[in-house]
Amino acid sequence: MCVDNTVTTRYDKFINPQWSRLLDILQMNVGYAACRGAELHTTDGRTILDFISGYCVHNIGHNHPRLVAALKDELDKAGPAMLQSHVSDLAGELAEKLCQRAGGRLTKAFFASSGSEGIETVIKFARAHTRRHGILYAARGFHGLTCGALSLMSNPFWQEGFGPFVPLTEPVPFNDLDALEHKLATKAFAAFVTEPIQAEAGVLVPQREYLAAAQTLCRRHGTLFVLDEVQTGLYRTGRFIAAHHFGAEPDMIVLAKALSGGLVPCSAVLMSDAINQSVYSSLERAVIHTSTYSENSLAMRAALATIDILESEQLGQRAANAGQNLRRTLERRLASYEMVGQIRGVGLLNAIEFKPPQSWQLRIPFMAAAHIHPAMFGQMLVMRLFNDHGILSQICGNNFMALKIAPPLVASDAQLERYVEAIERVVDLLHSSKSFWSEALGIGRRALASV
Repeated sequence: MCVDNTVTTRYDKFINPQWSRLLDILQMNVGYAACRGAELHTTDGRTILDFISGYCVHNIGHNHPRLVAALKDELDKAGPAMLQSHVSDLAGELAEKLCQRAGGRLTKAFFASSGSEGIETVIKFARAHTRRHGILYAARGFHGLTCGALSLMSNPFWQEGFGPFVPLTEPVPFNDLDALEHKLATKAFAAFVTEPIQAEAGVLVPQREYLAAAQTLCRRHGTLFVLDEVQTGLYRTGRFIAAHHFGAEPDMIVLAKALSGGLVPCSAVLMSDAINQSVYSSLERAVIHTSTYSENSLAMRAALATIDILESEQLGQRAANAGQNLRRTLERRLASYEMVGQIRGVGLLNAIEFKPPQSWQLRIPFMAAAHIHPAMFGQMLVMRLFNDHGILSQICGNNFMALKIAPPLVASDAQLERYVEAIERVVDLLHSSKSFWSEALGIGRRALASV
């Protein structure tokens, strides 16, 4: 089942040997021949269901034929893909569509290549607009791995060895209005940056009034209210942006990942006219903030095609209905298991959060696995789903006890039911079979022995 040794050897020699080593330990190092919709076809003939979506990249599924056709058409035109010295009609069309759909005060767009680059843009634009230096952020969030984005993350795992970071950045607890108001009252902060739903913290959904109230507090104290919609945007939660579920109208949002259908890197920062004018304030500042691949025609065309696919196939409504049914089914099927905690989410961004067991039969092996590594239990769930049931999944980056469920929005009812049956069998196994825990401990010991 493993990937070709030549491929692994070359990857190890020239890129990152620890990554292929980790996949080997988890028995997930396979080669993929083709990916379509929600299915990944391996070189040895297996069909794997994708319930990661490339970290919420493949909202329209893998290699959607209409997106592929649009990119081929754009390439055949041999147009000004990266001219850098022209006004891009495709960028203007895309900016208009994004701003219209996001609504509120979002009337301008800046394009880049990744969510992290979007966060860097937010930091610069917020400081330019407010003339303040501090950036406030919600603890346990995830905003990317560049130094600016890392400065807005509270988990030391991601930061260790990469500091010092951007100064004057401070966390506040997510979903805590009192703590937010206390910080905002200092009037030291240019922006408050948060995800509307904290994906990597375990798909944490705030109280319904939180985002709108946070927005009001930010406006009162002259701080920009910024939403990172990199994972939640583009109909992942059923609405175009998750902010629409909560009645929030941010000053800026960051979109990326699913924006261009998973084939061409693309991100966008949407903002108000006033913020845009604070940066591009004169002719000499027309190029004061830019990016090499900003507005390139392949990314713009891909994003336009992606929006058309999402809307013509009504994938937002599909995400809302399928997600609600999925949560209800999981709650019913997993309710009797001791280690199953909350099942939560919006649309097709969901998670099962597990909890430490109370019974000694489970607590002893669980604690032994946690002693080896806090992520050991979650990675065993991922490995079992993959090897026993052909499901590609992931644990949350800031919550090793939460299993994220984020399939492409095109996933069928049959594919969703296959996932439910698979996770039910894995959960039953961990509660009833010593083999689950003995294998986990064995893998953990082998990993430690090879360090």
